[in-house]
Amino acid sequence: MTIEEKIFQRKRFVSEAMKTFGFRKTDGGYLYEAAFLSGDFSARVFVTDGGAVSGTVIDCMNGEEYAPLRAERFSGAYVNKVRSAYEELLEKIAAACCREVPFASEQANRITDRIFEQYGVKPDFPWGQSPYDNAGTFRHADSGKWFALIMRIWREQLTRDGDKTPVDVMNLKIDPDEPSPLREGVYPAFHMNHRSWISVTLDDTLSDDAVMALLKTSFRMTEGKAK
Repeated sequence: MTIEEKIFQRKRFVSEAMKTFGFRKTDGGYLYEAAFLSGDFSARVFVTDGGAVSGTVIDCMNGEEYAPLRAERFSGAYVNKVRSAYEELLEKIAAACCREVPFASEQANRITDRIFEQYGVKPDFPWGQSPYDNAGTFRHADSGKWFALIMRIWREQLTRDGDKTPVDVMNLKIDPDEPSPLREGVYPAFHMNHRSWISVTLDDTLSDDAVMALLKTSFRMTEGKAK
């Protein structure tokens, strides 16, 4: 995951706010340029019309891209200082130009809206600032027991094929007495009992209606008496 993806994955850009901040419209998107660290470096941040973010950091001393910024093997004090300053600039852009959404993928956010419309439930994020701070649970209003969990993981954690692409997945409970729902986009659950739980990728492999049908079963299977 790039620095830009990490900061903007749960953000959505607002065009008017971008213009006010200093982005200028170009072919295919918006461009922002700024110097930082006393002018020793300059940043070019490009946001496509679809919301994808990329960035380039230039070392003004030689006019070339500062390669150590994105090389994990470089972790000295100076490199970390440049990274921190660049991340601070990106966070400033995010605060001024974006609205926050619960999850990174568009389908995860559509499903979140449909859960609220159908069940009156919004996600909570019980793990705070831990490595799982992006994991949201959906709970029964009466018992507090959760019936769905959305989290962002590496795709390989489901497929075991080395694919490091991040993907939003939803863990749902199934009825073990019914036919297996496993198919493309539906896997044995990540970090859950494989007999009773599944993980559904929220990358539009399944339609929203298909996801909601699986969620309906999970809601039924997790119902219980109120506390």
